[in-house]
Amino acid sequence: QVQLMESGGGLVQPGGSLRLSCVVSISGFSLYTMGWYRQAPGKQRDLVAAITSGDSTNYGDSVKGRFTISRDNAKKTVYLQMNSLKPEDTAVYYCNAKFLLTGRDYWGQGTQVTVSS
Repeated sequence: QVQLMESGGGLVQPGGSLRLSCVVSISGFSLYTMGWYRQAPGKQRDLVAAITSGDSTNYGDSVKGRFTISRDNAKKTVYLQMNSLKPEDTAVYYCNAKFLLTGRDYWGQGTQVTVSS
């Protein structure tokens, strides 16, 4: 059974930082493109950042230069370092794993990030 477990969310002041982690119980982790998505109330779920098996990265325009995605294949973990957080970054953040060969993907349960003074 595939499980994705996010952690690291919470309440932070504007300008602050958080680091999200997603531990994945899956075989062949290195063959998955890993991504972070977010969904604010009343809005669609949008891509925040993604990292391929070859460590190529892609970021949403609103987070470029502030967020960094990375992965540790040995630990089957993907990270999202979030700096210079803004109130508009407030959302539930979801971890996603997409299998390279078939495109099948899996989702975590989400972790809440709230940026507020």
